[in-house]
Amino acid sequence: MSTTKRLWRWRSNPLRRHEDVVEAWVVLTVWVMVALAGTFAALVTARSAEHEFAGQRAHRHAARAVLLADAPHEVSAERQTDGRVQGSLRWTAPDGTPRSGQTLVDGGLKAGASVTVWQDDQGRLTLSQPTGRNEGHVEAALFGAAAALAVAAPVFGAGAVARARLDRRRMARWNQEWDSVGPRWGPKTG
Repeated sequence: MSTTKRLWRWRSNPLRRHEDVVEAWVVLTVWVMVALAGTFAALVTARSAEHEFAGQRAHRHAARAVLLADAPHEVSAERQTDGRVQGSLRWTAPDGTPRSGQTLVDGGLKAGASVTVWQDDQGRLTLSQPTGRNEGHVEAALFGAAAALAVAAPVFGAGAVARARLDRRRMARWNQEWDSVGPRWGPKTG
C-alpha cells in the first residue's frame, strides 16, 4: 500500500470534509498517547514492582521457629483454605533476641516441631516469603503490561467516542445535503 493511500485523510481531496481532518488528528493523537503514555506507565510500574520485590528479598529472612502448642488438624473456624492454621511459635530475631508470636503453620504439627518462618529486619513475622528473582521479573512484567492496558483502554475509549460523534456529525450533514439535493432529481417513488 502506498504512502499516499495510507495518509489519505491528510492529502488534498475535494470530497474531504472538516470532520475527516479532525478524525485523522484524533486517530494520530490516540496512537501517540497510547504509545508514549502506555510505554511510560509500563516502565514505571515494572521498575517499581522490581524495586519492591528486591526490597522484600533484602529485608525478609528465613528463621527456624519452634511450635509451642499442637497445631489442630480438624476443621475449625481458624482453619485456612490451604490447610494451614494459626500456631504459636518461638524464634530468634536477627539481633539475637528471642521472640514469640502466631502465624500460619501446617495443620497437624505437634508441639516442638521445627517450622521455617519469614521475618523482617526487626524480627517481626511476615506472612509470606519474598518473591524470588525470576518470579519477580515475571510479575513485574505482568504489572507493567496491566499498567499499559490501564492507560490504553481509556485513551482508546475516548478516541472511539470522538470518532462516533464525528460520524454522527458527518451523517447529519449528509442528510442535510441529501434533503437539499434529492428533490432536484425528480419525484420520489414508492
